[in-house]
Amino acid sequence: MAYRKLGRETRQRRSILAGLTKTVIMEGSVVTTEARAKEVRKFVDKMITYGKRGTLVSRRKALAFLHNDNEVVSKVFNELAKKYETRNGGYTRIIKLKERVGDDALEVKLELV
Repeated sequence: MAYRKLGRETRQRRSILAGLTKTVIMEGSVVTTEARAKEVRKFVDKMITYGKRGTLVSRRKALAFLHNDNEVVSKVFNELAKKYETRNGGYTRIIKLKERVGDDALEVKLELV
């Protein structure tokens, strides 16, 4: 599977992706660059899929990725899993906003559907 390196080392990249995933789950949306949003989308969808499965193994995988943040994992398993139980994937949308002033990177809003 191909993925974007986002100009970071592995540990930094995983930490950024986990942090953005937590933000999307807890707040419902996040404004970031297009490349980051496209990568984070995969992980948000995966976390919601884990929540829909509802097994102990799924909960542990979600906890491992989200740095043992029980609040976020409980929201995924208790609220978001019920909200999206009839939906088969595609839990997020990307809305293009504007170019950032400093470096002209395209900013987008990643939000839950």
